[in-house]
This record gives sequence, C-alpha cells and structure tokens, in this order.
Amino acid sequence: MLLGEGHAMPIRVTSPAFSYGEPIPVKYTADGEDISPPINWSDLPKGARELVLICEDPDAPTAEPWVHWVVYKIPAELPGLPEGLPKEPRLRQFHGILQGKNSWTIGHNIGYRGPAPPPGTGVHRYFFRVYVLDSKPVIEPGKDRKSLWREISGHIIDEGELMGTYQR
Repeated sequence: MLLGEGHAMPIRVTSPAFSYGEPIPVKYTADGEDISPPINWSDLPKGARELVLICEDPDAPTAEPWVHWVVYKIPAELPGLPEGLPKEPRLRQFHGILQGKNSWTIGHNIGYRGPAPPPGTGVHRYFFRVYVLDSKPVIEPGKDRKSLWREISGHIIDEGELMGTYQR
C-alpha cells in the first residue's frame, strides 16, 4: 500500500451496492444487467490531482488477473462514479473521464464488464482499486491495464480498494 506523505490512512473506497468482502449483486454481473456499480471514495491525500480505477479478478483461470474495468482521468474533486456508466472510451457527460479496455475479446471491450466466472470455479474476488495520482498525465482513451500502468507508475501517491465476491 502506498501512502501519501503525512497521510495516515489509505483512501476509503465504498459502494452503496455492496460492502467489502460481500457478494456483488447480480444486477452488476453478466448474469444480470451487467452495468457498472456505483463506487465512492473519501479521505484523499493532499496533492491528489486525478484518480484511476481498475477492477480485476485475480481468481480467474488465466495467467494474469482478468480485467473488468479500467477508468482514468477521473477528477480528484469527484466523490465517486455513478451506477451504469456508458461503455464508451470518452465520457464527455461525466467530466471527460476516460475508459480503457477490459479483458474481453468478444463484445464490448471498453468500459465495465461484470463478473462472469466460469461455473464451478468457486467464489471469485473482484478488487475495485482506486489509485490517487499527483499529476494529470496526458493519456489517450482506450488504454489497456498494462499500458495505463506504465503511464501512471511513479505518480501514485495513495490507493484504496473495495473487494466484492461472486460465483456461479
């Protein structure tokens, strides 16, 4: 966990839809409406300029965690993201927030794609991690997790997470 200078605790990441370690409601999964859940944050450190949110499933039967959502260029002044963000790379109506590629290769690969673990693989954990940046890097829409990480590493001053679970 990275902590900003003079900041005693990591930022707090919450959702009115589910609590840390609790099941993600079906509405936000591939078995439901497959819309993004509302995510809120608080306790940002001084110097926060922009935020990045990445949601991953480390329990996916793949070599790397399965990426469900990549959101960046989030103004630090925002207290969170609303439910049901459009699956578009540039969200002009939402302060110009950008979204990147998820791990899907068929269908929508920009924006949120909800939990869809293979049946019989048990409970999967979904980590919604919010990273606080000390700058506003120039980044194009549609980045994948790896390329975005290269752009923001070295600028992360704090982070926090919300973890929900889901199984089929």
